Amino acid sequence: MGPKILSKVSKKTGIVYSLRAFPIGGFVSMAGEDGETDDPRALTAKPAWQRLIIMAAGALMNILLGVILSLIMVVSSSAIGGTTVAEFSDGSVSDSYGLQVGDRIVSIDGASVNISTQVVYEISRCSDKAVDITVERNGERVKVPGVMFGTETNEGVSFGVCDFKVARESKTFVNVLKHAFFTSVLSVKMIWQSLGDLISGRFGLEAVSGPVGVTESIASAARQSPSSLLYLSSVIAMNLGIFNLLPIPALDGGRIFFLLIEIIFRRPVNRKVEAYVHSVGIVVLISFMVLITVKDLFKLF
Repeated sequence: MGPKILSKVSKKTGIVYSLRAFPIGGFVSMAGEDGETDDPRALTAKPAWQRLIIMAAGALMNILLGVILSLIMVVSSSAIGGTTVAEFSDGSVSDSYGLQVGDRIVSIDGASVNISTQVVYEISRCSDKAVDITVERNGERVKVPGVMFGTETNEGVSFGVCDFKVARESKTFVNVLKHAFFTSVLSVKMIWQSLGDLISGRFGLEAVSGPVGVTESIASAARQSPSSLLYLSSVIAMNLGIFNLLPIPALDGGRIFFLLIEIIFRRPVNRKVEAYVHSVGIVVLISFMVLITVKDLFKLF
């Protein structure tokens, strides 16, 4: 963003590459992206299905980056945890409701779990309610009903606390791939459920972070460990990808929404109407970003 410092035009393609004064991320500006043009190479001259792929590519690359970072995190970690209960912590609650050492947890409140982080997350979602847990015990599947966990409160929201430790799993090639895959699946699920929590009011505006809050979180994660930094970076990358795919005007998802209408009805929405909708969307998004940034600054200082 900002004024150009260096710029070069490709003789072969005519694409302009530039380095800006504030190299914060990157962007691609395509001919015909926001209106009609006579350029035969323009975006609007492409078939709708090709434009849809182009619009989705950036967000999907963010999600792919998150998956790659999850794989790096698992490979570099000293140990990976499974779902088998190894021992209960002092003052644990769940053991008095029927959980036992040696139980391999299969599902919590109907949600299947395959790795330790899924166990911790699903328990945190339980808050102060009793849940049914399915385990494998002595080669058989057993349902343990009405299990309770302790709770803790963070910024006015209650979370369930996992009060036991899980057994480690060997870092074989298959296990590493399994953990990377389910870590990525969990990140996507966590992002979707967080959006739902914001809409439902479980989380308030204070739970939303802008550039300042994200930078603070990244710095905090970097101080903790490289693994924490990798995990946070993975979640941020996936969050960007998923958020960009939401049908919000001005975002890739908003443009994809108009393309789907064009594909279904075999005629595009009026380009001026679409451009107006995206312009309004940009104003709303920038206003929201400024509001969140101000909130983060007040919280920081």
